[in-house]
Amino acid sequence: MIDQIEINSKSSNRKFLFNILKFDNGYFISISEEKLRIGSISISLSSVNQTNTAKVIQDKNDQLFIDTLSRRISLMINGICIISFFTKNKLQFEDMKSINDGILKTIEDKKDEQQ
Repeated sequence: MIDQIEINSKSSNRKFLFNILKFDNGYFISISEEKLRIGSISISLSSVNQTNTAKVIQDKNDQLFIDTLSRRISLMINGICIISFFTKNKLQFEDMKSINDGILKTIEDKKDEQQ
């Protein structure tokens, strides 16, 4: 099932769209600004409290944020997390916080539904 979420950043007036597709062994998450677009891609795989991350398409601005989010989610679910990320400009701290909180809350809610 695909969940689509829209978050508006209060500090920068930017709109971010999330599409979260859940699989038995992980997530595919698309994050894009204003329109649904494919952007940089980061993949993380977790096993025994370690993660391996690969950058398939590198982001010129916010690669560390994408990699960190991908690693964190893969550790949470002990599985695979693929994130596609597209923005027009570099993210501000408040934008990162909004994106991070929105995605992690949705994934936590999904984990609670399964239990």
